[in-house]
Amino acid sequence: MQLLRLAAFADGDEGGNPAGVWLGDSLPTAAEMRKIAAEVGFSETVFAAPQEPGWRVRYFSPQTEVPFCGHATIALGAALAARSGDGERTLRLNDSAITVSGRRDGDGYAATLRSPATRSGAVDAALRERALALFGLSEDELDPRLAPAQIHAGADHLLLALRSRERLAAMRYDFDAGCRLMRDAGWITLALVWAESAQRFHARNAFAVGGVYEDPATGAAAAALAGRLRDVGWPHGGRVTIVQGEDMGARSLLQVAIGAEPGSPVEVSGRARFLA
Repeated sequence: MQLLRLAAFADGDEGGNPAGVWLGDSLPTAAEMRKIAAEVGFSETVFAAPQEPGWRVRYFSPQTEVPFCGHATIALGAALAARSGDGERTLRLNDSAITVSGRRDGDGYAATLRSPATRSGAVDAALRERALALFGLSEDELDPRLAPAQIHAGADHLLLALRSRERLAAMRYDFDAGCRLMRDAGWITLALVWAESAQRFHARNAFAVGGVYEDPATGAAAAALAGRLRDVGWPHGGRVTIVQGEDMGARSLLQVAIGAEPGSPVEVSGRARFLA
């Protein structure tokens, strides 16, 4: 058994979202994984054990199991590359199968995940109103080019696109109320974004349901956002960059490649650095 700690989607040698990476011959029980994730204390820990043709994988926050976690997958890809060399690995999740490719990148490591299938749709009106009230947002503070939506790439998220970078920087919410909303709606994160350009976004992700106020980098939400951009015909040009964590002092960079087929997986890439 090996327990590693990495920061995924790092901006060079800084930033990124810390994740635990547990590697063993077989997975512990769910109760044991929850306990280990709580002891690690990061927003998520990924648990992986060999299972032909690749690895059986589960993800746990300090509070609960989550169906898919992008930054922990990037951390896993880097950890496997460091242990066994560059290459693509198949990962079997609870409800789907994905791949992650890890590789040495200069003096560090990088990885690319191929997400679960994507989908998106309108938000229930009552839930939309609760979300706006949670963040103290008015309708005129939303970007009309990208309406509020429920987005999915292995897990459900709420997407709220804002008109200004300043309003994104001012994000605040009541933690307990956010947790109740996320549980009621089945959302893993509440994703607030601002479009600096057609191909560059800034994001903040509330993760109260996982016991974390804010995530510095959220690969699953990045994949789901990319799927939404494709669904609405946004001029993404096949690729977007997402800057996240800047407002919490952990600047992170996520690169997303978007294919043309509606609902198809997208590729999310980033650097990972080992933590002491």
